[in-house]
Amino acid sequence: MAYLGNNVPANFQTPPSVVRFNGDNSDTTFSLGRTIGSVQEILVSVDGVIQDSAAYTVPDGSTLTFSAAPSSGTGNIFVYFLDLAAGTVTPNAEFKGNFKNGGMFRTNSQALDTDITILATENANVTGPLTVNSGNTLTINDGGRVAVV
Repeated sequence: MAYLGNNVPANFQTPPSVVRFNGDNSDTTFSLGRTIGSVQEILVSVDGVIQDSAAYTVPDGSTLTFSAAPSSGTGNIFVYFLDLAAGTVTPNAEFKGNFKNGGMFRTNSQALDTDITILATENANVTGPLTVNSGNTLTINDGGRVAVV
């Protein structure tokens, strides 16, 4: 299926960064040192066992909070920041659409219920039948391009 924009990344944008903590069998909160938007952005391991996200929360975006205190150990808690992210693209002005009537770019039939003029410097594309309702006018200035598919 075709779509506009960047492909969603299938791999890491950068190698995962990691922070390590020492469990002491009593502390349940650890500062991540950065803010995340969701537990889906991290992978947590305790004593080499990947933890289900039901075992912890990140209520403020920067504090890892376990439901039970992790076992004692030196560096036995690992938090991997996955850094999977899709980039954003802002097209140059010459590539931006200039659609009228709230975006006369549809994939289904539609009815025109306001007067509209397509200028010679603009394009309009309608897929399916276009009905110009009674009392409304569709004007196409000389040189304008209209495609009805």
